[in-house]
Amino acid sequence: MQGTEEASFSGILPETLSSIREMVSGKDPVTVERVVLGLFFTGVKLSNGHGGVCYTPIKTIPEAVCCPSSARAMPTPGRLRGRNAVQFAEEALSGSPLQRAVGIAVMNALSNAYLAQGQSTGYVVKSGVDPLDELLLPQDAFVVVVGALAPYLRLLKARGKPFCVLEQDPATLKPDEMPFYAPAERASEKVPQADVLIATGTTLINGTLERLLMLARQDAQIVVVGPTASMLPNAFFRRGVYAVGGVRVIDPDPLLDILAEGGSGYHFFGKTAEKVSMVRAAAARIL
Repeated sequence: MQGTEEASFSGILPETLSSIREMVSGKDPVTVERVVLGLFFTGVKLSNGHGGVCYTPIKTIPEAVCCPSSARAMPTPGRLRGRNAVQFAEEALSGSPLQRAVGIAVMNALSNAYLAQGQSTGYVVKSGVDPLDELLLPQDAFVVVVGALAPYLRLLKARGKPFCVLEQDPATLKPDEMPFYAPAERASEKVPQADVLIATGTTLINGTLERLLMLARQDAQIVVVGPTASMLPNAFFRRGVYAVGGVRVIDPDPLLDILAEGGSGYHFFGKTAEKVSMVRAAAARIL
């Protein structure tokens, strides 16, 4: 995963959860119907038929073996179905990284129910679109990417201009990407240099996104991308983010079946889920 030298819990999650509470206030309670913790992504289905996904922070499980220390990473398996979805989403704010991942997946599913109604205010939702498709990079722009985001790295390598990728695990990078690599600990040096900052939504899990956004210049174009960021985007926009790229789950059960069998985004994009780009209205002309 990615981070800075000083992780702090992001206020984006509690603000988004507060918006979700307001959204469902006075309506019939929604419960969690199904949960799958896959190798690459965690997915949920709610009783209202909507689904959500989140990156699975598998590397955070102590030694990733079947022992008491690892079992504590997800202490309530077998007792997740039927829980109130909004209360379940509160686990995004505390607990182990795996618990936070499930909580975020539930938040994304609850957000999906709202976004599907087309009632967005202050931003434009584009289905089947990745911010990458419309991101116009100025010729001399210096781009900083937080995380080994392969599609973006391919674009930047083809562009032939200097850029930087901040990553905690250099093993996730290809040999031709290593010249652009900088350890995550150098975020306070590299992020303020960025004309364009592209951050993975995984930073929501490890609590580093807030710090990254604070480090960014006010005139920087900031994009947060990935299935983990598939939630109501207002809290991102209040922190200067121009666009949020996530996914909308179209068919939850087949998607969860794919995740349960070790599938990744390559197996569900365009089939059981579609990419979605949420662009702040004031920034629509920039992206």
